Amino acid sequence: MTTEHGYRVAVRWTGNTGVGTANYRGYGRDHDVTAQGKPTLRASADPAFRGTPDRWNPEELLVASLSQCHMLTYLSLCARAGVVVLDYADEASGVMREEPGNTGRFAEVVLRPEVTVADASMVGRAEQLHGRAHEDCFIARSVAFPVRHVPSVRPAG
Repeated sequence: MTTEHGYRVAVRWTGNTGVGTANYRGYGRDHDVTAQGKPTLRASADPAFRGTPDRWNPEELLVASLSQCHMLTYLSLCARAGVVVLDYADEASGVMREEPGNTGRFAEVVLRPEVTVADASMVGRAEQLHGRAHEDCFIARSVAFPVRHVPSVRPAG
């Protein structure tokens, strides 16, 4: 049986400086992303594309989504396998390549999760579960570029 989940967000452009998009350099890329019951996410384009540097951009949010999805999938798998994770941090990065015609695409995203488990006997299984988390992550399964993971697992203490 297939179950569907729906997601709704609203995106509102806030970068009109008074003349709309009358010229490419004359409008702001700022916008707000909202969803019912959640704080507003203040966003913009990447500064390379005339965006505001102190706001989130779509490219960062894509990398963040992949990192979050891997982490949440991994933690679930660990909990079900009896692997006690005490700490998890990821320094994820992505590479997007601009192409002719004002287009581009992501070449890859690399996740670098650093995991601390409760006991040294859990390290091997904790390392293995990263592969399964990668296979099961909804977001990683949905993108058309490689998502690599380079995990580090260590016991507490």
